[in-house]
Amino acid sequence: MSSSLPDLYAVLGVSHDATDEEIKSAYRRLARELHPDVNGDPNAEHRFKEVTAAYETLSDPARRQQYDTFGQTGMPPDFFPFGDFGDLFEVFFGGTRVGGSRRRAQRRTRRQRGRDLITVLDLSFEEAVFGVTKEVEVEALMHCGACNGYGAEPGTSLSQCARCGGTGQVQEMGRSLFGTVMTMHPCTTCEGTGEIAASPCRECRGAGRLVGHRSIPIDVPAGVDDGMRLNVPDAGEDGRAGGPPGNLSITMRVRPHPLFERRGQDLVCVLAVPMTTAALGGKIDIETLEGQETVKLDAGASSGAVVRLKGKGVPNLGRRGRGDLLVTVMVETPKPGSREEKKLLHQLAELRGEPQDGAGTLRRAFDA
Repeated sequence: MSSSLPDLYAVLGVSHDATDEEIKSAYRRLARELHPDVNGDPNAEHRFKEVTAAYETLSDPARRQQYDTFGQTGMPPDFFPFGDFGDLFEVFFGGTRVGGSRRRAQRRTRRQRGRDLITVLDLSFEEAVFGVTKEVEVEALMHCGACNGYGAEPGTSLSQCARCGGTGQVQEMGRSLFGTVMTMHPCTTCEGTGEIAASPCRECRGAGRLVGHRSIPIDVPAGVDDGMRLNVPDAGEDGRAGGPPGNLSITMRVRPHPLFERRGQDLVCVLAVPMTTAALGGKIDIETLEGQETVKLDAGASSGAVVRLKGKGVPNLGRRGRGDLLVTVMVETPKPGSREEKKLLHQLAELRGEPQDGAGTLRRAFDA
């Protein structure tokens, strides 16, 4: 942005106190006169851009007031949003026929990348913890073996699209404020590629790809968790006309375990023990994900006590080390099933000096 703008009122040929209607009328008259499609003067296009940019500023009340306040110099840098008048012209008329020259969109290529695919992989709790190799079945568009993915019958080749003449674009003419305007759009017959299969492949009917099923071996690393995603490059749909394949995103769905629950990298479970075992202590064999382990209980173990088995949890994903197995003790209080059992419990209470009624001590919660 230069330090001085042209006098926008002078560009439109109106006075500084011109009404909105006078500004609009002047713009329409000049636009019709200067539009490159109707004016062959080499300077007409530049003048048309100036007129358009001036009108865009003066037709906006807020911008016109700011322009009138600051004048042609000392304007804020963001006041005039275009590098020059031509920038604004490109915004309104990009892709149209201007001054005898046609602006064409870039011709598309038949070679396109395949789509990415998403699937779900079901895992057992043990498979997620220790890792596993599994086959994942996906349904995807795959190269047609008959035409090698190009859509033309074997022995034939692609030919120029008759509708667009091989340009990949078609012209449309319309009327506008400035007269006839010609616009360009991608050809729908050849999808903007400029080429079609004159003799489409009978196997895929010219599409170049067929729906098929593919089995992909997947190495699931140890330590994955429910909901995690594993990305497999180049395992998605095959590309079109030799284009690269897409990727495959696999979401892990882990089935719960009947005994163990995962908390981060640790495993937790509950060990129910008889009152006598909790009182006397001892060794108890328990089942883990890796076989049998022995848990040692101290005498007088109470409900809620936790026994930690180091390194028996979930492996750390992508690095060394494992979590722990946390075994929470739950003491089972028996209900006497016979007179003899009840008598023995009474005797135990007497030996311990525990009253039969009113036994118990109230404590603060965080001291319990």
